[in-house]
This record gives sequence, C-alpha cells and structure tokens, in this order.
Amino acid sequence: MNSLDPKPITFPEGFVWGAATAAYQIEGATGEDGRGPSIWDTFSRTPGKVYAGDTGDMACDHYHRYPSDVALMAELGLRAYRFSVAWPRIQPAGSGAVEPRGLDFYDRLVDELRGQGIDPIITLYHWDLPQALEDRGGWTARETAERFADYAAVVHRRLGDRVGTWTTLNEPWCAAYLGYGSGVHAPGRQDPAAAFTAVHHLLLGHGLAARALRAAGASTVGITLNPAAVRPVDPDSAADQAAVRLVDGLHNRIFLDPLLRGRYPADVLEHVARFTDLAHLRDGDEQTIAAPIDLLGVNYYSPTYVADRPGAAGGGGAYPGTEGIEFPEPTGPLTEMGWMIEPDSLTALLARIARDYPGVPLMITENGAAFADKLAPDTVTGDGAVPDADRIAYLDGHLRAAHAAIARGVDLRGYLVWSLLDNFEWAEGYRKRFGIVYVDYPSQRRVLKDSAHWYREVIRRNGL
Repeated sequence: MNSLDPKPITFPEGFVWGAATAAYQIEGATGEDGRGPSIWDTFSRTPGKVYAGDTGDMACDHYHRYPSDVALMAELGLRAYRFSVAWPRIQPAGSGAVEPRGLDFYDRLVDELRGQGIDPIITLYHWDLPQALEDRGGWTARETAERFADYAAVVHRRLGDRVGTWTTLNEPWCAAYLGYGSGVHAPGRQDPAAAFTAVHHLLLGHGLAARALRAAGASTVGITLNPAAVRPVDPDSAADQAAVRLVDGLHNRIFLDPLLRGRYPADVLEHVARFTDLAHLRDGDEQTIAAPIDLLGVNYYSPTYVADRPGAAGGGGAYPGTEGIEFPEPTGPLTEMGWMIEPDSLTALLARIARDYPGVPLMITENGAAFADKLAPDTVTGDGAVPDADRIAYLDGHLRAAHAAIARGVDLRGYLVWSLLDNFEWAEGYRKRFGIVYVDYPSQRRVLKDSAHWYREVIRRNGL
C-alpha cells in the first residue's frame, strides 16, 4: 500500500512499465564516429540560446556508458525503454550515405536491452534534425519529409528484427511551434508561416515513414504527441470556451484530426490561412498522413488554462494568432519548471482522446517533473542519497490519474516515466533535473533517487 494514498490500485495485466530518454539529451559524443551536426548542436552553440551556454556535447555520456545504464534499467525492473535514434549519427548529411558506426551503436544498445529482458521502443525523431537539411529549409521544406522516410527505412533495415515498436516523431508541436514559431528551440526561427508549414511537413514525414516502416514489416507503428489539456479559466464563460476551441485547434486538433480522421479541421485551416496560402498542402497529403497507426503516445506534464481577454498578447509564436487570449500564470503547486501540478487534467485528456478518436490504443510515453534535487553524500555507505518526495508525489498522483482513465474505459497500454536520467534539458541546459536517477555531470556518477526505488516497487507490484 502506498503511503501517499491509502487506497491500493492495480494496473491491468501486461501493463507496460518503462522509462524514456532522447538522444541529444543523454548521448554526448557529438563529434565521434562520423556523427554529423544537428540543429541542436548549432543552436546550443549560439550565444544566449541555452542557459549558461550549455550544450549536449557530453550530456550523460550514454554513448560510452550504455551498458551500465542498461544495467540500471534492469535493476529497476523496467520492462520497456523508449529512446530516440539520432538522425545525424545515421546520415550525417541528412540523406545519402549511411554511417555504419552510428547504426552499430544502436545495434549494440538494442542487443544490450534485449539481453536484460527490456523491450526497446524506438523514436526516430526527437528534434535533432541534421543541420544539412535545415540549411535547405528544414521542416519548412517538403524534401525533409521525404528524406525522413528514407532514414526510417535505413534504421528499420538494421534493427527491425529485434525492435517491435516504432514511433516516428516526438512532439511535433514543439518541433514546429517552438522551433519555427517562437524560436525558443532549435533551429530558432520566428515565423508563423514557417511554423504552420513545419507542422504539415512533420505530419507528412510521419505518414511517409509509417508507410515505409509498414512495408518493411514493422508490427507496431505509432507517433508521440504532447496533447494539451486545454481548460477555460471560467467554465461558464462562452468567450473562454471559444478561446479553448482556438487553442485546442492549434495544439491538438491540427495533429489529431489529420492523423486519425484523415483531414485537417476546417476552422484550423481557416486560421492558418491568415499566415500562409496553404500552398504546402497538396492533394493526397492528408491520405498519406492518415496511414493507420497501432499506438498513440501521449506526453503529459501540465494543463493549459486560457481566458478571453481583449488586449491580451496571446501565446506568441507558440500559438500564432491568439491575440486577445490570456494564458494565465500557473497557480498552486508547481514543478521546478513552473508548471502546474494537476493530475486530474491527465484523466480528462486521456478520456477526451479516447472519446473523440476511438480505436487507437494509448500509451503515456512521457510523464515526470523537474525538482531541485541535490546529492546528499552518505558517509557510511559512500553511495549517497537523493531524497525527492515531491517527485514521488507527482508520479503517484499521475499514475492514479492514469488508472482513473483506465477505469473510465480508456485503452491505456503503458506508462514511461520521464526521465530515466537527469539530462540536457534543451534551452534550460543542465539546471533542470527530471531524472529518477541523479547524474553528477562532472564525474558522470549515477545515483538512484528515492523516486527510482519507489518506481521499482510500483513496477514489482504492478500498482500502488
């Protein structure tokens, strides 16, 4: 029985328990074995873009330490590990010649995982676009979608005999809006038209890659989104509800509808047409995007509240055209990222997806929280300890919220905690820690946090 809540809960038999990471955030070795530069290498080296000038050059040195990291996963009892493949390791120029040493690394990693009884879940794109493709337009160029499908086929050809679950993209909302709209992520562009064009080409890339994976024999193909639980500040206000509709369209329906209904929502296209002539949409694209998927990954951290406020600045490049809508400062308990902690919104979000887009199994592919963890040296054992009761409470609450969604009929297949390791947290550099395993970056020492010990027991019991 969990001490945070006296009510024990058990998850369905076969529920998948695991953890997730991303290549640029943990691998390091950015200049080794023929890896080409990515947009995050360029962005993080640009003064003022990343906190303290941090880069992913070393990160968690997972490229060299993967055997001991996989041993840690086994110690925790993980059943699955979601990691991303670095496109620049496979095709340094983004197309054409394949770097065998890059494929060799993932070959060894997959074998190590399977040797420990851990299922590998591959994400083919977690934001580290080869810089050579960005130089030719990046995700604003249709070519990038086509090259992505080629790359997917290359990786599957090498690993497909041992990897069952393939996800194409991670959080295309972030890649498009934060990368090309607000500019707070790589490649750092600030152009609403570019952001909307990137949305389409990311989705097209998914569809082309899904088709290529399926043709090659992949058994489980999916995509991971970060759908927002968009909620009105005043539920009784029609104006606030209209604000929810617009923001939900820009964050959720612009992805979910073409993926799972085969067409963009008319109201969203009308909004997008304020910024672009839609020439990037071609006949047949929506059919390609709607290639059948077997799994929809859901990344969830915090709700999004909005209100109709004439004169409000709106959401900026992350939500183009939302002037007059306020995104209030979060209130109540917050994570170190300043994100509101509201597990009930996860239940509502999962139930909404299952209701509006039935028939597709869901998996929570990321959920976790950053807190100001500190290593407390233990003079007796020398192992140290990392108390993180706030993270345990966050995870406990969200697992209970996930279980509540299952009780409401949601077909939820698994939960992957973000993240296995403290890591390079994009524009926040190394100052935000999401891991259940503490990383002392100067020494690269790993220490299990209290949350890791707690999560191991959750997995063992298949519940709380």
